[in-house]
Amino acid sequence: MEQKVKAILALLDEHYGPAKCYLDHQNAWQLLIATILSAQCTDNRVNIVTKDLFQKYRSIKDFAEANTAELEQDIRSTGFYHNKAKNIIACCQKLLMDYDGIVPSDIDKLTSLAGVGRKTANVIRGNIYGIPSVVVDTHVKRVSNLLGLTQNKDPVKIEFDLMKILPQDHWISFNTQVIAHGRKICIARRPQCQNCFLYPHCSYFLERK
Repeated sequence: MEQKVKAILALLDEHYGPAKCYLDHQNAWQLLIATILSAQCTDNRVNIVTKDLFQKYRSIKDFAEANTAELEQDIRSTGFYHNKAKNIIACCQKLLMDYDGIVPSDIDKLTSLAGVGRKTANVIRGNIYGIPSVVVDTHVKRVSNLLGLTQNKDPVKIEFDLMKILPQDHWISFNTQVIAHGRKICIARRPQCQNCFLYPHCSYFLERK
């Protein structure tokens, strides 16, 4: 497995380069809200919404004091807007009350915020604070299973599986590289195995031969 992982990471580095966050943001709280909005929604759609959203709501306080119905309409196109609006308001209220308006770096404090699970917490830790973190989204879940890096389906179990086999200096970049790979080549329901540079190391491909 160690040699397989090294080969996969080298190829991902070669084709996709260093980590790049696909959600537009200027600070920690903007990334936090954008990541909450990204649940069951594309990054492109979130970026379209937050372009206007962050002009209207310019601080954590603005979101904490937002009218729920109005915020729902502002984020409607991201889907699940009732829960997302409720969580964003509650999250920002707790940030003001408990953390002086500063997004914490501690994973337990982050996951205590409304609408924040381990995936969102690790996005913040990795992209804002530079703390080695494994982010398991739908792309990482699917591609990691196909490659044979994990046999688990639960995102938290996958996170800990990947932490065991990936070197820490690739924890952050693995997510963004696999997102790129999942969008371009290893597409859900129609993976383009014939165009995939990872096929010599892919359990899914090798089992189909």
